[in-house]
Amino acid sequence: MKTRPSLPARIVTCALLIQLAACGVIPGKHIHTEITIAAPSDVIWDILTNNERYPEWNPYHVRVDGRLEKGETLDLEIHKPNGDRVYISPHVTRLETARILSWGGGIPGIFRGEHVFELQALDEQHTRLLHFEEFSGFAVPFASLEAIEAGYKQMNQSLKTRAETRWHRSRPPRQGPY
Repeated sequence: MKTRPSLPARIVTCALLIQLAACGVIPGKHIHTEITIAAPSDVIWDILTNNERYPEWNPYHVRVDGRLEKGETLDLEIHKPNGDRVYISPHVTRLETARILSWGGGIPGIFRGEHVFELQALDEQHTRLLHFEEFSGFAVPFASLEAIEAGYKQMNQSLKTRAETRWHRSRPPRQGPY
């Protein structure tokens, strides 16, 4: 006959798992997406940092309220492709003009995420968007990330369409026979 561990033993085990996760011993999960956009990084940056207009183009982060300044708290409404809706309040962790926008939150050791938009200028008219998130904590192995990754890919494509449209409309028409 099996016996369950005592409550104190379960608490100690849980505390140990939290400590191990907080120290990085328990592996996390990550999502990594990227897309090349035919527009300069400053055009993309203007779109990413105008969070008031997210509802016009972003099918995943449909609402991002708050100031995009390091340390500030945001209120996000997320619509996953599987129909789930999530409301979170991360903090802006990094902000490097036309290069990196990052926010994150959660409970260290249990479940924490760091969401990053990184812009890499390929040339004067093309930018690679790296859009990824690192998850850590002992609850991460139980999390399903497929709908999140699908949402990032949707958002990437919408951002590409908006940035390329804006960039091409802002350029003067070509001169000459071609």
